[in-house]
Amino acid sequence: MSFELSPLPYAYDALEPYIDEKTMTIHHDKHHLAYVNNLNAAIEKAPEISSWSLIDLMVKINQVPEGVRTAVRNHGGGTLNHDFFWNAMAPANSTQLSEKLAAKINSDFGSMDNFKAEFEKAAMGRFGSGWAWLVADKSGKLSVVSTANQDNPLSEGFSPLLCIDVWEHAYYLKYQNLRAEYVKQWWNVVNWDFVSKNLG
Repeated sequence: MSFELSPLPYAYDALEPYIDEKTMTIHHDKHHLAYVNNLNAAIEKAPEISSWSLIDLMVKINQVPEGVRTAVRNHGGGTLNHDFFWNAMAPANSTQLSEKLAAKINSDFGSMDNFKAEFEKAAMGRFGSGWAWLVADKSGKLSVVSTANQDNPLSEGFSPLLCIDVWEHAYYLKYQNLRAEYVKQWWNVVNWDFVSKNLG
């Protein structure tokens, strides 16, 4: 299969003032598109995996032919992570935490404040480029993990519910080196409906 760039689920300026229109345009139309194109180029060299979905590629990354495995991990992860990231955000004040999700967060983290603190710690503690994630393990227990580069928690057996991109291209035009401020402001655009849906 040939992968395509998924359109943003909202306008480029929909997350203003927390994430600016120019960043969203470059991030989606340049960075995300490059991952899609490079993934397709890698898949062309391994026709035996051409029918696999993005999720298949990440879940079964160790079964991807060795010659293209790194490219598929990087560019497949980049494609899937960004698809997920766009949907994990929504215009400010347009979604709200469900009672089920709130109860689960309180149960597994002690409180919403504890969860946010742990998530922000993971986002800030990721050296260089990567992601912070809210994930569920096979038993359904929630935890926070961080992945490097374009790695995805699916490859480690986790189900992702929420993520933040902490590559510099996700925030540098507006926040420069102030990653902590970006992470703090990002909570304003979290799509809680999407997170609740992922919880099931």
